[in-house]
Amino acid sequence: MTIRAVLPAKGRDLRLDLFRGVANWAIFINHIPNNAVTWLTTRNYGFSDGADLFVFIAGYAASVVYAKSMLTQGFAAGTTRLFERAWQLYIAHVLLLVIHLAAIGWAAQTYHDSHLLDEFNVAGLIDRPIPTLTQGLLLKYKPLNLDVLPLYIGLMAVFPPVLWLMLRRPDVTVAGSLVLYFAARQFEWNLPAYPSGVWYFNPFTWQFLFMLGAWCALGGASRARMIIRSPAVLFVGSAYLIFALLMTMAGHFETFGKLFPEWLVSAFNPNDKTNLAPYRVVHFVVIAILAARFVPIDWPGLKSRVLRPLVVCGQRSLEVFCVGLFLSFVGHFLLELISDSLLAQIIVSISGIALMTAVAYYRSWSRDLDKQPAASRSSAEPGSTSVT
Repeated sequence: MTIRAVLPAKGRDLRLDLFRGVANWAIFINHIPNNAVTWLTTRNYGFSDGADLFVFIAGYAASVVYAKSMLTQGFAAGTTRLFERAWQLYIAHVLLLVIHLAAIGWAAQTYHDSHLLDEFNVAGLIDRPIPTLTQGLLLKYKPLNLDVLPLYIGLMAVFPPVLWLMLRRPDVTVAGSLVLYFAARQFEWNLPAYPSGVWYFNPFTWQFLFMLGAWCALGGASRARMIIRSPAVLFVGSAYLIFALLMTMAGHFETFGKLFPEWLVSAFNPNDKTNLAPYRVVHFVVIAILAARFVPIDWPGLKSRVLRPLVVCGQRSLEVFCVGLFLSFVGHFLLELISDSLLAQIIVSISGIALMTAVAYYRSWSRDLDKQPAASRSSAEPGSTSVT
């Protein structure tokens, strides 16, 4: 079939790195319970949050990175590279799972705080260690907050044939993804979790954001330029964001919620995150449209020193994401053990972001060092001499 997708222009789009860094910071902050700093994230002001942004950019980035390989080297080569990435994500998840279990178990035993085992869904490991660990390796068992990577792994694992079709029939592919999204919601499709329940991020619905990101990367955003620039879309989208703000606040504050009809408030509260409610998708799409409209690819601010930490965290997204998940547990534990005052919440949040940023800068420096030619590295070592 004819290739109809439009490959992205050469060069790195720093907007992806910036917003992926924003998503990583927001996910870390939001995973610390009873943290006042979460009021600085979008979660409390609308229907979507950092998870939506993370999954969308994951689909966008996967297409940018692997589409050219599939076109120039063939389907087998592109599939191999995608499977290699899925394997990297799986190894990261397993390591994070083991570290998470060890840390929670140590904290609960050392400080006689057994409720941590129930709170983080680790109690089953004590009673059924072998089945629980086995199901963890199969991505069915997940402690609290370790739900995003299994979703990402699954989406990357099935992406090769979807990417092949997306390159040839992008509009048909994203339409099929939308059909699957609504069918999964209608017929309540989901994957089973262990020891009970279903996946917190339903892969049959959340795949739509991933595929939407892939579609945008392969020419969809360019074809939608008229929509992005439309004054009517700007007006309607802004009105929807205000509506989302009101409904979210109505869910947070009972007195404020009584100003609206009960049926209206209950339609959006609690927010259906597991099955990715349509109002979440619309909310995210509106934000994405406004971001594309007001943050062009050549925006000078993308190279500013102020935003540089966010950009670097986005460039080292996997490492920062994993570190952030672990630090969210550490932060939660410290707030419970020492103090949960507002000052302590701010200190824990800032410290965690600082550590995540330090890891990102270190990994960037390390990768740049690995890319240097061997001769350049040896000449830079103390006591070395050059031969001419």
